[in-house]
Amino acid sequence: MDWILWFYFSLFYCACCFFLVIIPASFGISLGMRERYVNFLLKVFKFGYERILSSNSLNEAASGIIDHTPATPRTPIPKNMSFGTLQNHFRLGDVCDFARSGIESIIEDDVTKRFDAAVLPSWNLLTRTNLNYQFLSIRLTIIWVIGFFVRYFIFLPVRVTLLLIGLGTLIISMAILPQIPNQRLSKWLSKWSTLISFRIMARGISAVVRFHNRENMAKGGGICVANHTTPLDAILLACDRNYALIGQMQGGIMGAVQKALLKGQDHIFFERSEVNDRLLVVKRMKEHVDDEKKNPILIFPEGTCINNTSVMMFKKGSFEVGGVIYPVAIKYDPTFGNAFWNSMKEPMAQYILNMLTSWAIVCDIWYLPPQTMMENENAIQFANRIKKDIAKQGGLVDLVWDGGLKRGAVSPRLIQQEQQKFATRLKTE
Repeated sequence: MDWILWFYFSLFYCACCFFLVIIPASFGISLGMRERYVNFLLKVFKFGYERILSSNSLNEAASGIIDHTPATPRTPIPKNMSFGTLQNHFRLGDVCDFARSGIESIIEDDVTKRFDAAVLPSWNLLTRTNLNYQFLSIRLTIIWVIGFFVRYFIFLPVRVTLLLIGLGTLIISMAILPQIPNQRLSKWLSKWSTLISFRIMARGISAVVRFHNRENMAKGGGICVANHTTPLDAILLACDRNYALIGQMQGGIMGAVQKALLKGQDHIFFERSEVNDRLLVVKRMKEHVDDEKKNPILIFPEGTCINNTSVMMFKKGSFEVGGVIYPVAIKYDPTFGNAFWNSMKEPMAQYILNMLTSWAIVCDIWYLPPQTMMENENAIQFANRIKKDIAKQGGLVDLVWDGGLKRGAVSPRLIQQEQQKFATRLKTE
């Protein structure tokens, strides 16, 4: 008797996944359930926020970044002052502002904070965003317990199922479809199977994506560049059209997915020995861009994940290839789940579990007008112009710093530049 109940339950479960998720995802349509679910969550968060306020225990969270103000001497220093005169005018208190500015930069600067999750202004009922709020009241504790049960015992199994279905569909289709003798039919089927697979995987993380200005979507033979927050960026963009991915060949599950993609799509994956060969990379990208029949290359020029509050320096390599650049701005709403992946502190397995047990992944994606390099521009100026446009559209801070600071120290050249700026300020002030 028990196995019969399990059979009917499994049949009902599979039917719900198939008719409510897989079929709508395959055709790129929405039944509106995710949007209603997100609106319901907002009401729950609002209730929790009001309960926290009533407890008088909430400290409004700012951006988590100290608001630095330029250090200026308390007593203005006249220009062309001799050293002896300066000694007479000097007061010990004159160095306090400079000391404060230096201490602020040591404790917390506006660069390294971009590699940590941004602080939420209110709690979203996830334990990993605050360890104490759920104990402020009985009602809030009950809501938190119910939410924990729903996320881990209902959402997690369903989302894992959908991810496995999407991943399995991708790998199996890429193994079978390239064997079709008719190349045109094979390419067409590969295109749609890839779209369907990524859409199912996006539903597997309860992604609610709003695409804007689709008329500016990347076309074949171009390069699509976007700000980078998470590995999910590529999955969400691939829900709208096929892209050619570029990167290093990996091992394990990721390597199996890459090999499957290579069989049915025009991707650019390099072996470890080839990655550092810059001329080879540029050559293969150039060959790809020159063929308008191939999918546009998807590149994240920052080279690392940033916490979706800013855009950091774009590497110039993508902008030296030539062709049309299609900028894309991606902005996540951290209210429902933090999509940022800090690869230095969080292993991939833990990150995936956090995504699968978040409330949802909500984001906006804007397609910006295509751009080409102007006659008076070099690759660096072109990259900075595109970065500025992406930051403006996404409401992000435009920073000149290299995202490589996430893993390495500041180069001596940049330190010297800051020292020169400080010295110049002393002289002029």
